[in-house]
Amino acid sequence: MPWQVGARPLALRQDGFGQVRPTPEVLRDRRLPTEDLLPPPPSDAFAATVRPVPADVLRRSTWQPACPVRADELRYLTVAFWGFDGRHHTGELIVDARVATDVVTVFRTLHTARFPMEEMRVVAAPELDAPPTGDGNNTSGFVCRPARSQTRWSAHAYGLAIDVNPFCNPYTRGDLVLPELATAYVDRSWVRPGMVRPGDIAVRAFKAIGWTWGGTWSSPRDLMHFTATGG
Repeated sequence: MPWQVGARPLALRQDGFGQVRPTPEVLRDRRLPTEDLLPPPPSDAFAATVRPVPADVLRRSTWQPACPVRADELRYLTVAFWGFDGRHHTGELIVDARVATDVVTVFRTLHTARFPMEEMRVVAAPELDAPPTGDGNNTSGFVCRPARSQTRWSAHAYGLAIDVNPFCNPYTRGDLVLPELATAYVDRSWVRPGMVRPGDIAVRAFKAIGWTWGGTWSSPRDLMHFTATGG
């Protein structure tokens, strides 16, 4: 039976995260197909758009007036990407207006290299309080939330960070792994599609626009995370 992402809530730890579990066999070399939420590009050429965040997109996002950035300071991007299924898809991101053009440049580079991504969609507000399932793999930008285990705003809350293939590039701190089922991807010696590795095309593309990679940090080590703020 195909794996259904988000269908199996995890028991919670005392810190509020889900219980870290061994990766299910079907996800150890993860190559799930992409569900098209937006119409796929008409050709194999890279395509992108940048515009103010439409009202309907803003309503389904995590933005609210208490966020540290105004809605008019954000931009809505659509970008073409290649899925693990070998097909062409259209993804969506919200980022700070000041970095929008640079972010498009990064995804153009990743598209040319056929760097695969499973999903790229705007994070919805209900997801912030949903029970953890530990199997998400959504490449995302703006999320109005604090930094993990802290009270200060995350760089995501300013639209100045992007997480790339979180399941393939997990966050680790002590015994915590996020997503919680991505333990098989903590071993970076087993190279699989969608992983971000030192000096690879993703690291070089983000470095070219002046962004920092969380894979260079010691604790936490945030392999999915690229940021314009260094944090």
